[in-house]
Amino acid sequence: MTEYTPPKVWTWNKPSGGAFASINRPIAGPTHDKELPVGRHPLQLYSLATPNGVKVTVMLEELLARGHKGAEYDAWLIRINDGDQFGSGFVEINPNSKIPALMDRSGKTPVRVFESGSILVYLAEKFGEFLPNEQPARAEVLSWLFWQMGSAPYLGGGFGHFYAYAPEKFEYAIDRFSMEVKRQMDVLDRRLAETEYLGGKDYSIADMAVWPWYGGLALGRMYNDSAEFLSVHEYKHVQRWAQAIDARPAVKRGRMVNRAFGEPALQLHERHDASDFETKTQDRLAAE
Repeated sequence: MTEYTPPKVWTWNKPSGGAFASINRPIAGPTHDKELPVGRHPLQLYSLATPNGVKVTVMLEELLARGHKGAEYDAWLIRINDGDQFGSGFVEINPNSKIPALMDRSGKTPVRVFESGSILVYLAEKFGEFLPNEQPARAEVLSWLFWQMGSAPYLGGGFGHFYAYAPEKFEYAIDRFSMEVKRQMDVLDRRLAETEYLGGKDYSIADMAVWPWYGGLALGRMYNDSAEFLSVHEYKHVQRWAQAIDARPAVKRGRMVNRAFGEPALQLHERHDASDFETKTQDRLAAE
């Protein structure tokens, strides 16, 4: 490992390297003009089935499963590796150019909502589901929701980047973030030893936010062989919780929406109707 002395003033004069070098840049704003499509439903989602994207599609499918017809939505695929998030239409909805982004056109004035946690709270309050109204239950759910917002960058941008995506392996960085991710898993394991779900006895937006990241890790779905590397089988209560949520039908559907990688039968690039799960997955489209 070559010793590096930072300059007095950092300048962007070479690619950053790694899996996302082509889309990383130190400035915001659009790179090209591109309008976003708009479907027939009031809720328009622009996303990709990363952990952050899955949070919202799971929430929408759970709302529909509870009979909220107003939660019908159009989900449009945003290919972040191709730079779709830097199109002018997307930047108008999310100036931070990150998925997911939501437009609610159900009222007189369209409402834009960006950042996955904000979208979960918005939908929970709009439909009166998955977020308690009374204290202290409401505070507990929100605390675990925001725990995820503060913690997951260490799992994704920290551990995930240096373990799976960085162009070189650096022991210090991998050790640093492995230690933190294992500490976080222990935090979750201790909480889930006390109660069925993170917010308490009821399934909530806290679980929907945390599960795609830490449940995915526990189930061996993230960062190559990271489950073995981090000994995630040791976290018995996280395993119980992750498997229980994974078995929910709405979660199974939510994981498929805007998925553009993996098994074709589990990829539904766009979702415009509930019947799309039976007719528009990539394996069925390929067979036509």
